[in-house]
Amino acid sequence: MTKLTKKIALVTGGSRGIGAAIAKRLAADGASVAITYAKDSTAALAVVQAIESMGGKAIAIQADAADVEAVKNAVENVVATFGRLDVLVNNAGTAMPKPFEEATQEEMDRVVDINIRGVFATTQAALKHMGNGGRIIMVGSAVGERVVTPGLVPYAATKGAVKMFTQALSREVGTRGITVNNVQPGPIDTDLNPASGDWAVPQKAITALDRYGHVDEIAAMVSFIASPEASYVTGANLTVDGGMNA
Repeated sequence: MTKLTKKIALVTGGSRGIGAAIAKRLAADGASVAITYAKDSTAALAVVQAIESMGGKAIAIQADAADVEAVKNAVENVVATFGRLDVLVNNAGTAMPKPFEEATQEEMDRVVDINIRGVFATTQAALKHMGNGGRIIMVGSAVGERVVTPGLVPYAATKGAVKMFTQALSREVGTRGITVNNVQPGPIDTDLNPASGDWAVPQKAITALDRYGHVDEIAAMVSFIASPEASYVTGANLTVDGGMNA
């Protein structure tokens, strides 16, 4: 028996990067896992196959996080397949690194639709199926606490909103035995933000550890928050940023 045996988890944006690492870690800890993806079915299938190769259970559901009806249907699909939902990880997100004055309204709307609107819709749908011991976990950002580099204005604003959403929602669902927490990564080595890229130089320089983080380090924190060991942790914003905000 592992700590998440018999638990059912949904990880949005779980086909790559941090989301894929979270899905694999929850599965390794015993959970049956569903992931959503926007377009890349090949990458999503690879995550499912990786989990199944470890003896776990997983499904992939196409659902753009900006599409409210799609994410609601994804939640219902999970419940129809596995019978219930115990853990929701709101991981799907997008950024738009550029000066604020150069951002188009369409670009800003996309950031808001995925990072906030999609989180609201997915969480609301999930709560209909959650009972005592349920876990709502956001993947926010260290820049939701403190912005140390330019070019991330809309993104930082949405992640700051995720922070307050976490705190406020924890007050509403705590009496049901459901916890709500926000894991806030700093610079993490992914395809979208590689540790070898030019954009990485200033990010690495402002960490206390002088390095990028690894996706498995975020997955480890999410796994802890999802587990029974974290039953008294709620409304928390847990920054995993190598000391960037120290």
